[in-house]
Amino acid sequence: MVQVVHDPKAFRDACDQLRSQGERIGLVPTMGALHEGHLALIDEAKARGASRVVVTIFVNPKQFDRADDLAAYPRDLDTDLDACEARGVSLVFAPKDRAMYPEGYQTHVQVGALAEELEGEYRPGHFLGMTTIVAKLLILTGPCIAVFGRKDYQQWRIVDRMTRDLGLPVEIVGHPIVREPDGLALSSRNRLLTPEDRTRALAIARGLRAAAEAWQAGERSAETLTGLARAPIADAFDRIDYVKVIDPESLRAREGIVDRASIVVAAHLGSVRLIDNLELGVDPAPSV
Repeated sequence: MVQVVHDPKAFRDACDQLRSQGERIGLVPTMGALHEGHLALIDEAKARGASRVVVTIFVNPKQFDRADDLAAYPRDLDTDLDACEARGVSLVFAPKDRAMYPEGYQTHVQVGALAEELEGEYRPGHFLGMTTIVAKLLILTGPCIAVFGRKDYQQWRIVDRMTRDLGLPVEIVGHPIVREPDGLALSSRNRLLTPEDRTRALAIARGLRAAAEAWQAGERSAETLTGLARAPIADAFDRIDYVKVIDPESLRAREGIVDRASIVVAAHLGSVRLIDNLELGVDPAPSV
């Protein structure tokens, strides 16, 4: 039976007790609405040597820039707990907002240049809220392996930078994107798509595949790769925030001829905003 705690001190104590028994903790921070992508992170923590996996489930209000987006975010704690138990999770931390942000709360963790562009440009305050809550969760957990999905590519890079900069006793692992058989990246937001929009959403996978195939054929022009990725998305989506070729580590936009690159995408179907990415020459192209 998975142990569920709601109080931060109880969570810290439970993690300390596991380590005192010689267990190595794997942490999977989530906002719930768990899908196979999240469950793959649990498996990855075990594969990396974690003898006990703990999952946090917290829809963090500080990383939402729109109240309607926060209200619409899917929540189903009972189903999430069933999934955790079936996957062999030892401990779930599911706090209330007030437990993480008590009255008078005013401390935040801010990362610099990595957080300024892409999501940082289109979702003001998002990364300030994300790094703050992740830092709190890492501190509460203590020494551990923490696994993050690379679908949130910029988030993964920022968390890794923050952890190293602050000297936290945590190993950050980025797990490759988990996709549906038709190429759509798994996301909790996918359940908000209408059947028609679910079909339209595959344009992202088609665009990433077109760029990946061109890269494999020797194309190295950032402008050409961007155009190949963008074309199907522009035809299918209501609005594009960005389709960019970036440096995989600095996250800065690349121009001209490139030797290493990732393509990152953020686009809207109605009220649903989807993100995706592909590190060219490293990640497999989506199957579409």
